[in-house]
Amino acid sequence: MQERAEERALTRAQEARRQRVVDAAMALALEGGYDAVQMRDVAARAHVAMGTVYRYFSSKDHLLAAALVHWVEQLDTRLAQVPPRGERASERVLDVLERALRALARQPKLVAAVFASLASPDPAAVECQQQMASLMDGIIIRAMGQPEPPDHLDRTRVLGHVWYSSMVGWVNGWSDMTRVRDELAVAVHLLLPD
Repeated sequence: MQERAEERALTRAQEARRQRVVDAAMALALEGGYDAVQMRDVAARAHVAMGTVYRYFSSKDHLLAAALVHWVEQLDTRLAQVPPRGERASERVLDVLERALRALARQPKLVAAVFASLASPDPAAVECQQQMASLMDGIIIRAMGQPEPPDHLDRTRVLGHVWYSSMVGWVNGWSDMTRVRDELAVAVHLLLPD
């Protein structure tokens, strides 16, 4: 069985090439959405060969899902630098979610592209979906603080589902960001009563 590229340790140069590919895909998606991300254009913008793109990413959906993982990792880093504000767990979780929503709202085409990739059955994209969910769970659990409710993993999973479905409504145009915020606030207050 052949080992996938992501499972092997990458050299610093390989990691830099892989990141250029992710950055190129994000830039193309930011400019034109899902349809603008064509693997040949990604390769050209990243200044790599097509084979290099496919070495790291099995499909466009895998690449875009990996871009979302990268975005959530960046969010996690920023949150570590400026921790969530609020006295109660619900306030801190809402602060974290609000920061994420503000960032997403500034990049609607990119968000639409990466959310389209989340519906992909590509096994590599599914793996990225799981990574993203795990990262978001960690962000929310840290925002909750101590003491954690005994069923905190169930609560974060439900919040993640509300976040995802609310964002799908925004991406597809049948909801607006105010409604997304309202739905998340209701879910947070129901799941984290103070």
